[in-house]
Amino acid sequence: MRPAIPSLLLALLPALSALADDGARLYAQNCAACHGERGSGGIGVPLALPSIRALTTEEYLRRSIRHGRPGRVMPAFASLSAAEVDAIVAHMGSWNPGRPAEYAETRIPGDLANGGKLFQKHCASCHGATGEGGKGTGVTLSRPREQTIMAPALHNAGFLASTTDLQIKAILTQGVTGTPMVSFVRKGLKEQDIDDLVAFVRNFEQSPLARPDAGKPAPEPVLSVESPYDLKTTVANLKRAAETNNFIFIREQTLDEGIVPPGRENHNQQIVYVCNFGLLAQALNTDPRVGLFLPCRFTILEQAGKVTMMASNPKRLSQIFNNSELDEMCEKLTKMYLTIMEDATL
Repeated sequence: MRPAIPSLLLALLPALSALADDGARLYAQNCAACHGERGSGGIGVPLALPSIRALTTEEYLRRSIRHGRPGRVMPAFASLSAAEVDAIVAHMGSWNPGRPAEYAETRIPGDLANGGKLFQKHCASCHGATGEGGKGTGVTLSRPREQTIMAPALHNAGFLASTTDLQIKAILTQGVTGTPMVSFVRKGLKEQDIDDLVAFVRNFEQSPLARPDAGKPAPEPVLSVESPYDLKTTVANLKRAAETNNFIFIREQTLDEGIVPPGRENHNQQIVYVCNFGLLAQALNTDPRVGLFLPCRFTILEQAGKVTMMASNPKRLSQIFNNSELDEMCEKLTKMYLTIMEDATL
């Protein structure tokens, strides 16, 4: 019967190879843009860092993919099948040899009052006063250069649903080499203090942080205002209104410029680009992905004698980006857009 074992392995090799290929492909499609092609980090944490890998269970990765981090850039990948999630996790495991960490689901009791005091003393400066996480998205533009990664959000439903108390304790006890997270044992904390901290963090589940727009219908994707003027006058008014509201005119072009042959553009469809550079710098430092819709652009269309001004709704984009730090800024930007378009109709 022994010769059958190698035969069985040979039969399984194509399936194992396909799984590895699927994992690499799925990781590239869903994770690499934030975590790096080989997990070196960027907007997201460096998943391939040996110290992170040594403290991370496969189940933690699976749950993190499923739950995401609400309000903290990482979405929940609900559309991936269980097999696809397993393939991604297996691919990440290929970066570091050895067995992944394992932790029981045991809850750790502790003194919440002492844990809260210790949190404010040792954790709040990085993780936020309420555990909401460090500011920015983790890339160089967003974080202090001396920090390799931004402190993750601990008061976060996705994190709390993904981790275990023993994993949190291991991180506090050992620290995470290569990041600002140091061992709390080396800071002089006793085991009971660490248990109190774990219990305090776990207790965040009792008071989840909610985004202001939670439960509300999604904002309309496009802002639209009709103009009583012809297209040429509307464009001129829009430029003037933008400058009045502290935006600088950048350029104007037809909507189809570069798409159709030169000379065949539709001049009844125009785009006007404007920018508030102070706001742009603030937005990029909050989340570099806002470069997808900044500088600001307005589309002006003339159809059947009616002129309409349109712009992407930043409030809708804020929801898509899943970064609660953007909410207030996008709310402000939406009001600015509407003010500019309404001023252009006066």
